Amino acid sequence: MKLSYAYPRELKKAREENWPLAIPLGVIEYHAEHMAVGCDTFIAERSLEILEKERNMVLAPPFWYGPASWAVAGPEQPCSIHVDYDAFEKMFHDIFISLLDGGWRNIYVFYFHQSEALNPMGLSVMKAAKTAVFEFLQNKKGYGWWGDEKNAAFYESLGQEDKDNPWNWIKVLTISEQSITDEFGFDHAGKWETSLLSHLAPAAVKYERRQDNRAWFARSAQEASPEIGRQMTKRIVERLRSLIV
Repeated sequence: MKLSYAYPRELKKAREENWPLAIPLGVIEYHAEHMAVGCDTFIAERSLEILEKERNMVLAPPFWYGPASWAVAGPEQPCSIHVDYDAFEKMFHDIFISLLDGGWRNIYVFYFHQSEALNPMGLSVMKAAKTAVFEFLQNKKGYGWWGDEKNAAFYESLGQEDKDNPWNWIKVLTISEQSITDEFGFDHAGKWETSLLSHLAPAAVKYERRQDNRAWFARSAQEASPEIGRQMTKRIVERLRSLIV
């Protein structure tokens, strides 16, 4: 179910049945001359769309305007849009509060941007998720709720189901993982990312423009193919199937 196309009756049913609600997250960023600037968001969105067609889940509209940073190209290259990390965190905090207030207890954010473990964009969303949950619990239960005698067995009584455990209500995860990059590789606008995007969003890659690239990081794009992207997508979707419950 696409959130943006959904109606209240269907959303109420999804919430009551604890369907997963997934938010694809990416950025607008320069990806050499042959790739669309929405690359990262397309990869997150299209990967999750495969799951949305298979199972009961709610797929939120993708969020495009993350902190891209100026690591790849500066503002003089009019492609990237960078959002301040603190502003980005505040926005996601408010999104999470709205979803929690609305009764959602199975929320996922899947992002595709930067390869570093615990990169700043991912950390911003993780911090927003944790602070939102703590704030939500405090608003519902009052100041000092955990220290109250009636909550002495709070941790011991947490249920096996994620919906009973507030620390599992919001999960922030990458679309890919280390085992997949070890198997295939990882780059920026090179062989691997070009292949992945050309399979998931063919209109977002112009293979004929690869020869126009001057950036070192895009040289390996000459070796890219949609078939490689198909193989990568298969592994990514297998992982997502195991994560979204």
